Amino acid sequence: MSLSRRFLNVIMDSRILGLRSLRRIDLARQKFFNPGPPPLNGKGSASKMERIHLPDPIITFRASPKDDDQRRSIRCLPLTESKVLCADQSGRAFLFDAETRHVATMASLHKPKEDPLSLFIPSAAIGQNKADFLTDEEEYNEDCVGTLFVMERSPNMELRGYKDHQTSDQFEAYTYGHQQPKKSSFKSWNCRPLPPPPYLRDPMWKKFRHDITAYVVVGGGTQILISVEDVGTYCMDIATHTWSPVGKWMLPLYGKIEYVPELGLWFGFTAKHHLAAADLSDLNSRPRLVGAWKEFDPPDEDWVLLQGPQLVNIGSGRFCIARFFNTTITSY
Repeated sequence: MSLSRRFLNVIMDSRILGLRSLRRIDLARQKFFNPGPPPLNGKGSASKMERIHLPDPIITFRASPKDDDQRRSIRCLPLTESKVLCADQSGRAFLFDAETRHVATMASLHKPKEDPLSLFIPSAAIGQNKADFLTDEEEYNEDCVGTLFVMERSPNMELRGYKDHQTSDQFEAYTYGHQQPKKSSFKSWNCRPLPPPPYLRDPMWKKFRHDITAYVVVGGGTQILISVEDVGTYCMDIATHTWSPVGKWMLPLYGKIEYVPELGLWFGFTAKHHLAAADLSDLNSRPRLVGAWKEFDPPDEDWVLLQGPQLVNIGSGRFCIARFFNTTITSY
């Protein structure tokens, strides 16, 4: 079966503060999947772990310090298989194309994001005309045409001085096209703030900051769903940027949830970090899991989970799951 992705991008931290690098794994050369089920016991069993060598970085980048503050951080938000937006602790951003090795400056975020979440939605899914976005020189190919939504994972409450329809710098969108109102034929990446989910301006929830526990695109790319810890689930219409409550329940998956059209299901992780699937086509009641799998057992108790896993859909019902552990190596 052919894969819908050719490359898997790996962004790695460095021992140098604020320094990161991007590496690309060629999925046509690196065979992650066995041709058949591995033997369950004995030599070469399923429990044997294979080591791979990562390719050399194709780009290394570092955040600049802000004024006298020496803290440096840079967040990387994927758009497509070959493009990633990088934003530093000051909100300054650039777009890197791993295919062409080009770097393009971007409009800065209105407010730096401490721990951002992002979802990229192609323009075809939200009814936008690609001709309005592409440059005459086709500097950006069609796979990059769309909108990148960026939001804080744990947003602050906004109770003072805001009106319900007013936008927020905690939830923003990048779009490529003419500036509005259209003043010239020049096209660029624009960043604009969007209305926040309504709970942020509801005094009922003012006591604590509530994490967004799950986020996903539904409705064929016309809606964004988020689940908020202890609050419930909300839906944003992509075309109008209006929010509506869906229910006081939480989605059964955590983190970024991926839709897999070949299977007609949405995939993500359970609270215990197990790969799982759910059907989100009907939101009249809380969706339930249709399957969960413990696809990996750490080989030793010394393996300590550092953060939540990440999931990449590479097509044909196949996934790459990245898990992050700290291990203790004993010298003899």
